[in-house]
Amino acid sequence: MGRTYFVEETIGQYLSDLSTKLKPYVTGLLIGQCSPQRDYIIRAVRTPPKEEQKEDNISPSKLASVDEEWITAHASQVSRMLPGGLLVLGVFIIATPELSKDSQNALRKLIFSVEKSLTKRRLWKPAEEEVSDRAALQICSATKNVLCRCFIGYFCSQSSAKPADWKYQSALSASWLALDCTVNVNIHIPLLATSPNHDLEKNTKNGLNRWSKQIEDSVFLINGQVKDDDTELLEGQKKLRGNTQSSTQFSDVKVLTQLSQGSSHRSTATVQVCSGSINFKGAVKCRAYIHNNKPKVKEAIQALKRDIINTLSDRCEILFEDLIINERPHKKNFGREYHVLPQRLFVPVAGSSVMLSDYKFGDEADGEIQERFVEMLDQSVQAEDIHIAEEINTVDIRPITDNMDDAQQKQVTKATLLLKLQQNMGVVIAAAVAVFASIFSFNYFSD
Repeated sequence: MGRTYFVEETIGQYLSDLSTKLKPYVTGLLIGQCSPQRDYIIRAVRTPPKEEQKEDNISPSKLASVDEEWITAHASQVSRMLPGGLLVLGVFIIATPELSKDSQNALRKLIFSVEKSLTKRRLWKPAEEEVSDRAALQICSATKNVLCRCFIGYFCSQSSAKPADWKYQSALSASWLALDCTVNVNIHIPLLATSPNHDLEKNTKNGLNRWSKQIEDSVFLINGQVKDDDTELLEGQKKLRGNTQSSTQFSDVKVLTQLSQGSSHRSTATVQVCSGSINFKGAVKCRAYIHNNKPKVKEAIQALKRDIINTLSDRCEILFEDLIINERPHKKNFGREYHVLPQRLFVPVAGSSVMLSDYKFGDEADGEIQERFVEMLDQSVQAEDIHIAEEINTVDIRPITDNMDDAQQKQVTKATLLLKLQQNMGVVIAAAVAVFASIFSFNYFSD
């Protein structure tokens, strides 16, 4: 038996409008949430046209010319704008009858191209019991016939497709539960003397990868309580009724990273000669949404964990992209500089209790944010609806010295000897990099 996708009713009208405006075909993304019980689609977003297509409002005439790279880049941008619990759940194609035969092959290619790109960016791994199916929706622009298929095991390009049900449901996106938390971040990433000093992005990702494992092992208090994974999230709570945004039910979550749920084996200390370090310190605002159809605690916590990891990882990507655009990308020796990190913001969706996310730099005007929502999510946003979740964040970049003087070298030698004496104590060593200059300081502040 195939999967059933419960779809927000307004999506049907959106897809119908696209089929009449854009010929001979249009592609896009399906956004929603999958769970062992049900799958939900709450938004469909068309692929933004390229500059040469905007004036004519048409697509290339053959599906063979579908630009996978463009569609994949769009999916990567959209995934950054989704809070925890939501993901790019599939792709769609609306095509004329003449192109119907080619649509299935095109959908298959897009499914795996998009998923491969998104998987590569993630710092977390899917759980063993996690649903790995992805939806492929084909619509005939003439007859309006809908054909939905589900690709099983999307990590394998040879996975089979099975028929799936596509069922519209009114006010689907109004019945969601939200989990909020502010996570204090204090990450120290040493830069090895043997690694390229200018490869900050790679070193940052490696450090965040280690930090993400700490988040995975953290203790999560929901409304001040530790709850069993298999209990219902709303157990003991009064469920709110109604289909308006005001009916959103929030859970306050505290994250205790110092209390590990992992094994209690002793850690192994290592001594490494470092030339600098990257420092993240402050607090980040995180949010996840779960549909209210008897969600389990483990599903809610998993969604929030991924938002915590994603929001820090995405901001680093955005920062480095901005530096590449505005700075000299091959510059190896940096003088001390200060940069502003992108702030997280949330924007409501009309008729929905779910808010979408984005990031802005301090010098970005509201108009730029509004344009991005129209381009990426095909959604108009009013300036007064843009809610900034955090204060301005700064980055302090300090120079890395290629060669240490004699005094520094003596300090390194002394520190190394002391650290070797502590190796068998199972102590996590931070002093090894304390004698070196700090190069990055990521500071987040929130109300």
